[in-house]
Amino acid sequence: MVRKKTRRIYVGNVPIGDGAPIAVQSMTNTDTRNVPATLAQIAELAGAGCEIIRVAVPDREAALALREIKKASPLPIIADIHFDYRLALAALEAGVDGLRINPGNIGGRSKVREVVVAARERRVPVRIGVNAGSLEKELLERYGGPAPQAMLESALRHVAMLEEHGYDQIKISLKASDVPLMLEAYRLLAEKVDYPLHIGVTEAGTVRSGLVKSAVGIGALLAQGIGDTVRVSLTGHPVHEVKAAYDILGALGLRRRGVELISCPTCGRTQVDIISLAEQVEERLKHITRPLKVAVMGCVVNGPGEARQADVGIAGGKGQGLIFRQGRILRKVPEERLLDELLREVEAILHEE
Repeated sequence: MVRKKTRRIYVGNVPIGDGAPIAVQSMTNTDTRNVPATLAQIAELAGAGCEIIRVAVPDREAALALREIKKASPLPIIADIHFDYRLALAALEAGVDGLRINPGNIGGRSKVREVVVAARERRVPVRIGVNAGSLEKELLERYGGPAPQAMLESALRHVAMLEEHGYDQIKISLKASDVPLMLEAYRLLAEKVDYPLHIGVTEAGTVRSGLVKSAVGIGALLAQGIGDTVRVSLTGHPVHEVKAAYDILGALGLRRRGVELISCPTCGRTQVDIISLAEQVEERLKHITRPLKVAVMGCVVNGPGEARQADVGIAGGKGQGLIFRQGRILRKVPEERLLDELLREVEAILHEE
C-alpha cells in the first residue's frame, strides 16, 4: 500500500508524517492532578510500546501538574484542552510537546491567536480535533446532522483559523463513533490537506466490541494509505489500546511488535487440543517485544506449509506433533511436550540475536 504523503512535524522527538512510522498513541485515564498515578500509568504504557501520550487538562491544577509530569515522563506529552485558552497557555508554559484543541471552543479568534503565538515560539504542534458529537450547531442544521461534509468543513475552518496566524505545525483528527461516517470524513479530508492525520474511532466501546470497530475503521483507512498516528479508543485500561494498535498495524504489515500468533481454527482433522495450546502459547509469550511469528497448527500434513513464513511453530498430529521453523520440520514430540519444545525454540531464536 502507498501511504499518502503528508508534512513532517514532531511531537517531542517522535517524527509524524512524511513517511515516518505510524506512531501509536494513547491517553491516560488517571486524574492528571495525581502526578504519581499519572506517571505510573505513563510508564506502564511506555513499556507496552506507546510512543505518544495525551493527558486531560480540565482545570488550572491539572495544568500546573503538567510541569512535574513532563519532567519525569518517558513519552512526549500532549495536553488535551477544551473551553479555556488559558489552560493551553499554562500547558505550553509547563513544557508539553503538543496540544489537542478545538479552536472553536476556547474563547474566540483573539484567544486562538494567543495560543498560536505561544505554540509557535516553542515549535509545539497543535492537533485540531473535530468530533461528530460536538460539531457547530450551524453545520448540524445545514447538513441535517453530523455528516462527513460537516466534519470536513469544521476542520477546514479551524485549519484556516491557525493558518491565518502563520502557523502550520498542525495535525488533524475527524473522529466519530460511527465507522462509515468516520471513514468518509477522513477520505474527504485527505483529498484537501497535506497535514498529518491522527486516526481513530472515538467512543468505540469495550475492549471486545471497541476493538472490532477500531480494527475495521482504522484498518480501512490505513489500507488506503491514510493515517500518521493512531489511537484505539477503548473503555478499559489504556494498555489494551496500545496492544490493539500494534495488532492492527501488524495485520497490515505497517509495524511489528511482539508475537504474532498464527493458529488454525481447528476442524475434524484436529487430534490434539489446539485451542488450549494456542491460548497457552499466547499467554506464555505475551512479554516478548521483539517481532516474532509463531504458528500453532492442527494438521501435521498442512501445518508447516500453511505457516511457512512463521519463525517457529507446532503442527499437531494424533497425540503428538511436529516442531518446525520457517516451514522446516525439526522433530516430532509427544503432545504433552509440544508447549515446552516450542518455548525452547523461541528462546533459542531470541538468544541468536
